[in-house]
Amino acid sequence: MKPWVLISIFVVSYVCYLLLGALVISIIEKPYEESLRSKLQKLKADFLDVNSCVNESKLETFLQEVLNANKYGVSVLRDAANDTNWDFATAFFFASTLVTTVGYGYTTPLSDSGKAFCIFFAMIGVPFTMLVLTVTAQRLMAIVTYKPIDYFQIQRGYSRRCVTKVHFVILLLLMLALFFLIPAAIFSIIEDSWTYLDAFYFCFISLCTIGLGDYVPGEQYQQKLRPLYKICVTFYLLIGLVNMLLILQTFHKAADLHGLTDLVLMPHHEDEDEGDHERILDTSSFQKPVESMETEVQKQLNSASHTGYSSINR
Repeated sequence: MKPWVLISIFVVSYVCYLLLGALVISIIEKPYEESLRSKLQKLKADFLDVNSCVNESKLETFLQEVLNANKYGVSVLRDAANDTNWDFATAFFFASTLVTTVGYGYTTPLSDSGKAFCIFFAMIGVPFTMLVLTVTAQRLMAIVTYKPIDYFQIQRGYSRRCVTKVHFVILLLLMLALFFLIPAAIFSIIEDSWTYLDAFYFCFISLCTIGLGDYVPGEQYQQKLRPLYKICVTFYLLIGLVNMLLILQTFHKAADLHGLTDLVLMPHHEDEDEGDHERILDTSSFQKPVESMETEVQKQLNSASHTGYSSINR
């Protein structure tokens, strides 16, 4: 199949997938939106009927100010979760969601200087975070991916393709349990207003870096140990993102082994640099054993100590 035909099929399929998603979510959510709007309009009408002295335009102005403040996580309600959104724990949580591109949007900078700082902070922090997460995931692959596969292939004599399939399924199930099912159960216990589905939804949205912001942990009224809770959630997100990268890279290696990537990727040119196929940051190709390096240095020192006059330029 010609490359442009394959690309066209993928583009058309992707657009159809987006259109299908838009259609389904519109059909599901539109009735709930209309029901909520009708409920709010009724509440507003009842309030104006009971309080006839209240001007409707002033009430709408007040409500608009409240809604604008709520977008920044500011509330004057009596049972508001906290007095400030910028204590150290919450700021640490915000900084982590900024550089990991999760970005819940629940807490956002109010001032122009804060917005300018976020631009500069994210400009450096986002690629730095991606580098740290990627390097960590690759180092973990050597332990949880390459070693088990090599062991069962070399020591046990199993087929590498078979071992790769079983290994990926086991790794995927462990990831599902450790970073989705168990954390969802914990969040549903800590957060009183969250169901298990809400908590699982939060885990999935967060670790996929979608971060819609409709569920944010640690924002309920009188949250116990709120600073510690926020910091723990931050580390959960960072460790979870590392493991998401580990799963993706393992899947990519397995797809290469089974020839799945050849179905969708462009064929490689013959003059392509073979170094591009090596593992990222794999230093095994240019690192020498310590003993050989010491031997080479010793030889250089010995030769330098026996320098003769003939080596001096005249």
